[in-house]
Amino acid sequence: MWVRLGERTSRGSPALGGGARGEISRFRGPGRCNGVMEAVSATETATYWDVYESPIGPLTLLAAGGRLRRVRFPGEGSALAAAQRRPAEFEEVRAQLDEYFAGEREEFELPLEPLGSPAQMKVWSALRTIPYGATVSYGELAERVGRAGEAREIGTIVGRTPLPILIPCHRVVGADGSLTGYGGGLPRKRALLDLEALTLC
Repeated sequence: MWVRLGERTSRGSPALGGGARGEISRFRGPGRCNGVMEAVSATETATYWDVYESPIGPLTLLAAGGRLRRVRFPGEGSALAAAQRRPAEFEEVRAQLDEYFAGEREEFELPLEPLGSPAQMKVWSALRTIPYGATVSYGELAERVGRAGEAREIGTIVGRTPLPILIPCHRVVGADGSLTGYGGGLPRKRALLDLEALTLC
């Protein structure tokens, strides 16, 4: 079974394109939200997309039902139908990414809906608890999710994070502090960590 983790609000979730930020649903790590798990079909896919031109290269944003499903780095995934490109649906996403890359935002407030197994969701939620500008090792992350000694397995799950940057998988490093695998490539991982470190100076 595949699941999605989200938070319901009394007023519902706005579309990605805008809406009062107080209405925007989030998901956080265990114990830090009123999250609910819902079963969804493994074949349920994003229905519209756009490209955000970031300082680390173009990022393809995919969403369905007003919630982000994936962020793709250049060269990832198959071609998308031009008819499904809807720039207006991603105005708030672009605004918050602009703030992040300008060093003006440390936390995203967007409706996210990554799809994965319960084990994956637990790890991805834990990633959201790593503070801006901080890093943890794969071993430390494994301990946080109750899987001490399984750093390699946790690293595999981190590497499959469907919403990089928004779910900060770039903040996980090797036991000696060295940079290890990243879907967008190590230069992008270094650029993201350097951005956050510079902002905190």
